[in-house]
Amino acid sequence: MLGKKQAISNDDWLRAMQQIEERVSKAEIDSLIDRTVEDVHKNTKGQNVAFGWSGGKDSLALQFVMEQAGIEACVFAMSNLEYPAFIQWVNDHRPPQLEIINTGQDLKWLAKNLHMLFPQDAQTAAKWFKIIQHRAQELYVQRHQLDMIILGRRKADGNYTGKAGANLYTNKKGITRYSPLRDWKHEHVLGLIHYYHIPLPPIYQWPNGFKVGTGCWPARQYTGSIRQGWREVYSIDPSIVQEVATLIPSAREFLKEET
Repeated sequence: MLGKKQAISNDDWLRAMQQIEERVSKAEIDSLIDRTVEDVHKNTKGQNVAFGWSGGKDSLALQFVMEQAGIEACVFAMSNLEYPAFIQWVNDHRPPQLEIINTGQDLKWLAKNLHMLFPQDAQTAAKWFKIIQHRAQELYVQRHQLDMIILGRRKADGNYTGKAGANLYTNKKGITRYSPLRDWKHEHVLGLIHYYHIPLPPIYQWPNGFKVGTGCWPARQYTGSIRQGWREVYSIDPSIVQEVATLIPSAREFLKEET
């Protein structure tokens, strides 16, 4: 079985995908889905709820469970710093009741906040989630007066889901977050996607895709250096780096020296 996310290589993820039928059966996945849907019904009965959708593997598994539970309203957080190919995929595969919230970060903002570019530590990476995903969730909860928002957070990813093993908590702003997939293993998510033929976004075909996951391109983790970050983004979409080079020196230097 795959271990903690931080210790899993991209090759490990790809190998697990190829061997998924040997690692987890459809019967096991179906039983887990049924138990999770039952938990969702118990925790959301009579409440106004929606779920967070990122287009990544966990949110796709969450979307499937939500559909079985009869919950369709959802929110997608983005900025003006997304991969065009990913946004195209989102537009082609978005859930019917998805609402998109753009928190507005753009190239001018990035040029003034270069410390956020290709985060090399968990604290900086967490700031990206705070200013985009968490902010969009807060706006959506307030706009629709939700009792709770449901997320695809899992213990195997090292995500916080509540104290003492809980999968539901309310933060200081009064927003309740519920994580029904809390105890799902990585193989469970991959198994659901495999057995139910759920299309994955292009990010998982890109360099280090399973390890990096979704998110805007400057929030890309595990690059090891700014230069390697530009190298990876350039291999995905050269036009991004070419546009950024008009404002950010390190991108300009990368293009001069390596292309």
